[in-house]
Amino acid sequence: MEKLLARQTEARTIRRIVGIISISIIIIIGALVLSGYLYVKSALKPVNSKSEQQKRVVIPIGSSVSSIGNILEEKGIIKSGFIFKYYVKFNNETGFQAGTYRLSPAMTLDEIVKYLKTGKLTKNAEIKLAIPEGVQLTEISNIIAKHTQYKNVEIMKQLDDTKFVTKLMKKYPDLLSKDILNPKIKHPLEGYLFPATYYFYEKRPSLDSIIVKMLDKTNIEMKKYQEDMNKKQLTPQKMLIMASLIEEEATSKADRHKISSVFYNRLKVGMPLQTDPTVLYSLNKHKERVTYKDLEVNSPYNTYRIKGLPPSPISNAGELSIEAAIHPSKTNYLYFLAATKTGKVYFSSTLAEHNQLKAKYITSQK
Repeated sequence: MEKLLARQTEARTIRRIVGIISISIIIIIGALVLSGYLYVKSALKPVNSKSEQQKRVVIPIGSSVSSIGNILEEKGIIKSGFIFKYYVKFNNETGFQAGTYRLSPAMTLDEIVKYLKTGKLTKNAEIKLAIPEGVQLTEISNIIAKHTQYKNVEIMKQLDDTKFVTKLMKKYPDLLSKDILNPKIKHPLEGYLFPATYYFYEKRPSLDSIIVKMLDKTNIEMKKYQEDMNKKQLTPQKMLIMASLIEEEATSKADRHKISSVFYNRLKVGMPLQTDPTVLYSLNKHKERVTYKDLEVNSPYNTYRIKGLPPSPISNAGELSIEAAIHPSKTNYLYFLAATKTGKVYFSSTLAEHNQLKAKYITSQK
């Protein structure tokens, strides 16, 4: 009996040891898989999406994909030559041309591959369009008009053309839904032209190609958040609307994630969003202060009169605001305000707290 008990004890000990070893192996494998996934995900992104720098890159004749990847990594154009090699193989890309290129750390792998195949970056860009964060479609049109042969009127006409927009919807089915053709919307493509610096190597690029390049960038950015959007049941339209509100309300000292939480909390309890930038968008105005008379404007964008989100974005949002729209902080805040002098944003959960902060940081500083 003693031997039997000893063997049972020994068997339990062995099973316990085997179980611990198995769990440890699973954890290690899981950690390796996760770290590998994060590494690949990071390596597929631009080195610096906001960079305006262009670097001289020489691709010698007869260079293999591996050597091209190493050159690009050494020059700081991509994050990993190893990932570049397998990205090229996975997409069956061939026909790279030797030569001297000027490449930017802001370029995606897809853009780099495209230009290395066509040789288009062997000279300086003819046109450079710098699109800031938080600007509206009419302002983007002004920027395009300033640097190209196109007039503002024809640019806006093209951007608002239903036939053209419908073609774009077919080209970007995951990005542009039928929601953008809602008759309440001012401009179907408002909020969809991503803030970045765009280079064109032709003296007279077509207007379509300019718009498509900006939409390509937005499409790439949105794919980064596709999994998160699916989990939260957010469409690109709703996500970009929220991101645009955050972009317009945020100061340099603001916590965008907390501002995002305020908007989501208000939606949850059925409160109007009451954000001033939507009023100004309704009025087609830019001004520092919104008056009580302004709040009376009858518009589907006026979030003082309507509940829920406005029908479309009110500007183009940058990456920080998009990320905040996807991942709001977990708070009970329902109010926020920016101090007049410092620009610091203060958050509160009740109207009484909000009014106290308003009296302290707004009224007292007039």
